[in-house]
Amino acid sequence: MDYQLIGEILSLIMFFGIIAVLMLGYPVAFSLAGVSLFFAGIGYLIGVFDLSNFNSLAPRYMGVMLNEVLVAVPLFIFMGMMLERSGIAERLLITMGRLFGTLRGGLGLSVIVVGALLAASTGIVGATVVTMGLLSLPAMMRAGYDPRLACGVICASGTLGQIIPPSTVLIFMGDMLSGINSQVQMAQGNFAPSVVSVGDLFAGAFIPGLMLIVLYMLWMVFKAVRQPESCPALEVTEQERKDLGRDILTSLIPPLILIFAVLGSILSGIATPTESASVGAVGAMLLAAMSRKLTLTNLRQVMLATANTTTMIFVILLGASVFSLVFRMMGGEELVNDFLNSLPGGKLGAILFVMLLMFLLGFILDTFEIIFIVLPITAPVLLMMGVDPIWLGVMVAVNLQTSFLTPPFGFSLFYLRGVAPSSVSTRQIYEGVLPFVVLQIIAMGILIAFPGLVTWLPNLLYGS
Repeated sequence: MDYQLIGEILSLIMFFGIIAVLMLGYPVAFSLAGVSLFFAGIGYLIGVFDLSNFNSLAPRYMGVMLNEVLVAVPLFIFMGMMLERSGIAERLLITMGRLFGTLRGGLGLSVIVVGALLAASTGIVGATVVTMGLLSLPAMMRAGYDPRLACGVICASGTLGQIIPPSTVLIFMGDMLSGINSQVQMAQGNFAPSVVSVGDLFAGAFIPGLMLIVLYMLWMVFKAVRQPESCPALEVTEQERKDLGRDILTSLIPPLILIFAVLGSILSGIATPTESASVGAVGAMLLAAMSRKLTLTNLRQVMLATANTTTMIFVILLGASVFSLVFRMMGGEELVNDFLNSLPGGKLGAILFVMLLMFLLGFILDTFEIIFIVLPITAPVLLMMGVDPIWLGVMVAVNLQTSFLTPPFGFSLFYLRGVAPSSVSTRQIYEGVLPFVVLQIIAMGILIAFPGLVTWLPNLLYGS
């Protein structure tokens, strides 16, 4: 009996079994762990899995929980939640609308800029899309914007939190890719492996994030020139013009200072991501205090929301750790290795397949679930092929951001549908995001053709 073949077949059935269970709507963390334990039991009865393998699970998970880098995750979530509660997003949008709104497409440009700023301050896609939908969609509809264009701009700008630092997704990927890269290099005979840090991924994502913002803005300018009726200018009163300077000083400058302090300290190497996240959390509370929104009620709500989000992420990580262990020990890793190496096109073919797989999984799974499941399985093979770990992490983030936008199952579309008025149809939301999906695909093509756009800044700041 070929036990290796049986183990590989079981691991493959387990993978698709988990996908099926998740599509039925069961909780992700418990589905991952439960299905994996079920197949581990079958593997034990057949003789292709040793239950003693679970002895390594607790130390591995404790190592993750005690990792100082990941302390930045709840701190950045707290920072984003506090900024959202303090009303900064609303004041930002109003100020930027007055600044650019007198131009055709100006309100759309304002939404893109505010979306980027919120992405750099919250790093949470759902919160950004919902906030932008509640604040900017009614304003754009009143100004006479085409509902499709308004919905597309809001969804696309809101998902920038996936790629623009301090994205919590990049924090987890930086930690995961660091360990995988070290293992791969040691397996190749390099016993002094280079370190992939969260700062590397933040620096690598900086230029692609700016590129996406520019592409979105160029599309808005194109619409303003070719179809001016779809994005008319906003009427600004004389009093609003007079108050613009004060509004910029009070609403725009403080959050910009906070964002530059957080990201600048990380990219310059002055502080670790955890230390910068601490500064960001304290700074967000100070801004809330300046806005007179730092009340005990708001603080309690922010702390509860932060605890809920952080707990959800780490419980999913536990379930994914069980799945990854069972999958590897039953021979799934060798199966993936052989499959990716046999694809036509070599390294490029393997990259395109993994990106397509993650893109499709993005329709049914959240970002954290995908990276916890797919990255530990596929990244070692891709890194063995010579793929740069920083480039891979940024490409995964951009790819999942594209998946978040793509109809009919993109998560951002559901977020906006939940807060959009009934006068805006689901079809209009779907049609509105399609041009931005094309822009995302163009951006991915540019990053594949010119990987230096990702690796140049990390090499400049931290060395190759």
